[in-house]
Amino acid sequence: MTGNPGSRTGLEWLAAAAPDPQACRREWERNPLSIVLLPAGRLWDVLILGGLLGYPTLDVLTRCTDRTGPVLADFGEHRMGFFVPPGTAARWVGTGVRGAGTGTWIVVPCPGRQVGGVRWIIPPDGSGTLTDPVVLELAMHEAAARLAGGEP
Repeated sequence: MTGNPGSRTGLEWLAAAAPDPQACRREWERNPLSIVLLPAGRLWDVLILGGLLGYPTLDVLTRCTDRTGPVLADFGEHRMGFFVPPGTAARWVGTGVRGAGTGTWIVVPCPGRQVGGVRWIIPPDGSGTLTDPVVLELAMHEAAARLAGGEP
């Protein structure tokens, strides 16, 4: 573990969501190129946007905030998953966004690794920082307006 004594790494933070955190950590420590399935809804939910809107949203989001939560890209970067507080997926009413919350599982690579098309755009740092869904929604609106107006 790196960092200050008592601080958690991104790997430890993610593994804490697993039904067996020690087994999850061992899997990644033994094979950093492996992926695991982790349950959403306990420590975080994931809002999944199409890459066409996801990348511009991330651009706006990183300009608006000092720190965002972790962000995954998958399947040829056609989708992006923004880690948000638990319960967000159940309350999300926007169209075109899928939510992974309680009762769902997501494919997660070891932080800092790309595996089978799944990669971290913003890896977890262990602090537990998640993206504020209100700020994410505003960033999505701004990104959509830019796309509609033909701005890059």
